[in-house]
Amino acid sequence: MRVVLAQPRGFCAGVERAIEIVERALKKYGPPIYVRHEIVHNRHVVEDLRTRGAVFVDELDEIPPGAMTVFSAHGVARRVEEAAAARNLPVIDATCPLVAKVHNEGRRYAAQGREIVLVGHAGHAEVEGTIGQVPGKVHLVQTAEDVAKLEVGDPERLAYITQTTLSVDDTRGIIAALKQRFPAVVGPDVRDICYATQNRQQAVRDLAKQVEIILVVGSRNSSNSNRLREIGEELGRPSYLIDDASHLRAEWFDGVEVVGLTAGASAPEMLVKGVLEGLRQFGDVSISTLAGVAEDVRFRFPAQLADT
Repeated sequence: MRVVLAQPRGFCAGVERAIEIVERALKKYGPPIYVRHEIVHNRHVVEDLRTRGAVFVDELDEIPPGAMTVFSAHGVARRVEEAAAARNLPVIDATCPLVAKVHNEGRRYAAQGREIVLVGHAGHAEVEGTIGQVPGKVHLVQTAEDVAKLEVGDPERLAYITQTTLSVDDTRGIIAALKQRFPAVVGPDVRDICYATQNRQQAVRDLAKQVEIILVVGSRNSSNSNRLREIGEELGRPSYLIDDASHLRAEWFDGVEVVGLTAGASAPEMLVKGVLEGLRQFGDVSISTLAGVAEDVRFRFPAQLADT
């Protein structure tokens, strides 16, 4: 069996920063460090940090008074920030800077008196945080069909923003539907879909030209990992989203000679290596890596941790 690795794959700069924020906080302040929601959407990462003293909670009222608190990479609503301040919780914000950029754009459009259309997935932590960061009316749309059902106050005063981890192609279609129905709408095209998401999606498109099936390492609740699997399927390649090597199934590889392997932006490289080892149970494995974009993006750490 020949295995072709996508490039780039796995951790992005925002995920690396968020994980290191928790690690630095544990080193500087000592355990426990309380994290609201999963710091990133990967079970293995969360469990590893939990063993080192991170405590993951759903709501702030689960955090003891005065305990060091971290907000996840997905961002939080204003009400969460205000609730933390009211309880005098010391907070370190691990929101990805590219998510924070979307928050800022939404607030800027709202300050212009515009209603906001947010292109994103209902219930996702990033979407809930973004809606809660933008004052005024925010309409959530998930498909081009949703655009047809939109009811807005003033079609001349409308703007859109997007979740950072969407399918570039799907989002482009939704934006086109918005512009067709509301010609005066303003927004950032697909530039708010983060560089890492776009690079990993393009890598899957390149991978699909060379392989028979595609394996995506990532968690079920990871939006960007799900998009990678969907893109593989759309390109006619059976594609499977797996947490780790334990989810490999022998029947996937019957008659298959070339396998593509990638990982979502919140999946660590050790899981990819584990899958490569797991594939050896089905026969000899040779490994090659696609040429792809080399990512060198780095984000600053919050002031509290800059010297840790």
